[in-house]
This record gives sequence, C-alpha cells and structure tokens, in this order.
Amino acid sequence: MPAAVAEAHQAQGWAQAGAGELQPASADASFRRYFRWSDGAHSLIIMDAPPEQEDVRPFIRIAGLLAAAGVKTPAILAADPDQGFLLLEDLGARTYLQSIQAGVSEAELERLFAGAISTLVRWQASSRPGELPDYDEAVLRRELGLFPDWFVGRHLQRELTAGQLADWDVLCDTLLASHLAENRVFVHRDYMPRNLMTAPGEPGVLDFQDALYGPASYDITSLFADAFFNLPLAERENWVRRYWEQARAAGIALPERFEEFLGQSRLMGVQRHLKVLGIFARIRYRDGKPHYLDDAPRFVQYLRDACDQDQRLAPLGRLLDSLEL
Repeated sequence: MPAAVAEAHQAQGWAQAGAGELQPASADASFRRYFRWSDGAHSLIIMDAPPEQEDVRPFIRIAGLLAAAGVKTPAILAADPDQGFLLLEDLGARTYLQSIQAGVSEAELERLFAGAISTLVRWQASSRPGELPDYDEAVLRRELGLFPDWFVGRHLQRELTAGQLADWDVLCDTLLASHLAENRVFVHRDYMPRNLMTAPGEPGVLDFQDALYGPASYDITSLFADAFFNLPLAERENWVRRYWEQARAAGIALPERFEEFLGQSRLMGVQRHLKVLGIFARIRYRDGKPHYLDDAPRFVQYLRDACDQDQRLAPLGRLLDSLEL
C-alpha cells in the first residue's frame, strides 16, 4: 500500500470516519496534507501534519487569535497534536485563486478583495505585542538569505561575485531599514488568494500557522503581488490605497502620506519576492516539488517593476542584470 494511502487510512481511523469517504483535499509547500471526509450529508477536513516536521500547536493557538478578532477560520472540532492530526470545519472547496482563475465578474472581484481587506484590517486592529514571535531583523535576514543560497547558488548554479555581494549587502540594509521602521502588527505571512476561501461575506482564512508580529505592510503586499496570478501595477496600487485608507480609519498606525506607505509596501514586496524565489528553489531541490519554480518569472517581473519605480533599488537592478534575470 503506498505511504500516502496508508496515512489516509490512519487519518480516517483517527477521525472515526469509517462510514464516509476520504479524498485528498489539497497539499501545500510544507509537509502538511489535507483530506476531505464526507458521508454525503456532512463534510469535514482532516489536517495531517507529520509531528517530526510540523507542529500543529501554533495553528491551534493562532486560530484562537484570529477567531477572537472576528476572522472566519475553520473551527477545530478535534485535535491530536502528538500525532499531528486536526479535524476541521470544511469552509468549502474553492479558494480566491480558483475563483479568479475560473473567471469572475468585476463586481465579484471587487467583493472578494474588499472582504479580504476588511478581514485583514480587523486582524491587524487586534494586534498586541507579546502574543506572537517577533518578525525581527534576524528572521528577515534569514529569509533574504534564501535567495543567494538556493535560487542563485542551487538553481542558477552561480556564486555571487565581490561586486554582486556589495550590491546585495546595500540592498539588504535598505530593505531592513524600511521594514524595521514600520509599525508592527499581527502578520499572517501568506495572506494571498490561495489561502483565502471564497464564501458569502468575508473570506475564510487558512494557512496562518506561521504568523508573526511584524511590519504592517507585509500582508497587504502579499495579497496584491501574488505568487500565482497578476494584477496590473496601477490596479495593485489602487487596492493598496484602499487598504491604507481603511486601516488608518481603524486606528492602525500607518504613514500619513500614502506615497510613503506605498514605498514601504514596495520594499516589503522586494523582500518577500526574493524570499519566495529562494523558497521555491528549495522546494524543488530539497523537497522534490519542481512546479513551484514555474512562477519564478512572475517574481522577477515584480522585482523589475519595483526597480523601475524606486531609485533606492538600483543595487537590485544591477544584480538582476548581472544574473541575466
């Protein structure tokens, strides 16, 4: 029996779901997998997180913080953290990304993103220090290091020259100075259409177990500079402005000038895009999931767009040129 099938049967037995059927629901870039159990009348989700690689306790804790903020998340119906199993409410089978890729009207896209912004503002407004680990300089630098280590070193099979390293150091210092000067809030860290479930009203929010306490621009930047689909630059900026207006009205401390916040978001996006390029390369070469790198050109274009708009990113432009990206 293949290992995946054996684990599915184990999950089915753990959930006492013998009378129903168990089907794969989704898998992500981590070691977690999800199964949908259904008996025809009811449907539940089983999270299978191998304990030696994933700890479900942060998921349980952060789900409580999100629920307390009024964010729609899957209710946890049963848990066995030692085995890495959670029995979750089923929030449906269609993500924002799937809805967008299937083709939605302009009015429906407006509804989806307006709901995502309202949810994000509510989550951020509930922020308080001491609840989540800090998204501090050490974490940010470690994430940036994924780009030279995995994307350049492993994927491109190149080593940065002295000149490239000098540009890289200046770039990292520029990014970190901006990120660390921002107001700090709860940060989902993957607040993007793939992790938002299409629903009446506001979205269901998934994949929040890695949340930290960090820069306010991070999640809104993730939402509109997505890994798996593109919005035109002007449209992205219009949505970021709508978030900025709504967040300030809710009392979240953001810059008074939108252009300043947009600059913060742009630099935050550069950090995230470089990190994701490194992560996608690592997923390919370490974890054997090559398809994630298919989206690398999208991230390179995001980086190019940012360079065109901000002279502070001249070192990044030179680096991209010299790496022929």
